[in-house]
Amino acid sequence: MHVHNVYFWLKDDEPDESFESGLRALAQDPNVRAAYFGTPAETDRDVVENTYTYGLVLVFDDISGHDAYQAGHAHTQFLDDHFRSWDRVLVHDIDA
Repeated sequence: MHVHNVYFWLKDDEPDESFESGLRALAQDPNVRAAYFGTPAETDRDVVENTYTYGLVLVFDDISGHDAYQAGHAHTQFLDDHFRSWDRVLVHDIDA
């Protein structure tokens, strides 16, 4: 299993309906086995990083599914439509 965690810091730092629609479209990619996205939880602990605007978690069967997703239409369309929206993106990938 390959888990793809992506954190976005949007320029306006506000939830955005169009951006959320883009995240929903990413979740529909045929290589994605499970998908979750949302805004930071209100967890108040020193070890919690919650300055991002949106987090996205996508689960794939393996790295080849992830790689196919990266080259696929949903991902390339999302980049075309939204890359100007963020100041920063951070990715953490996990093989489980």
